Amino acid sequence: MPSARLAREHRTVAAMIGMYCRGHHGRHDDLCADCSDLLTYATRRIDHCPHGDNKPSCGVCTIRCYERTMQQRIALVMRWSGPRMTLRHPWLATLHLFDRFRAGRRQTR
Repeated sequence: MPSARLAREHRTVAAMIGMYCRGHHGRHDDLCADCSDLLTYATRRIDHCPHGDNKPSCGVCTIRCYERTMQQRIALVMRWSGPRMTLRHPWLATLHLFDRFRAGRRQTR
């Protein structure tokens, strides 16, 4: 069972991929096969993060655990979904930004 922090990370990535799939592939009820594969992959990466409960947001992490093609796909999704998160999921977006800031402060110490 993931911690509350990792569960929130799961919700955030699922929301971002869902928004991207709706916006680009016209799917409203479920994800297309490509987006579903990306979500499954991202979920596995979150679950197996070497940082565990202290996981920083992936954008500021020094470890690159995504394989190159998946990293490019998730970066595209996040670039498109990120600005829209503040309107669709303001609480998740705020907490995600807080996690980025907190991780940056943790690295400077």
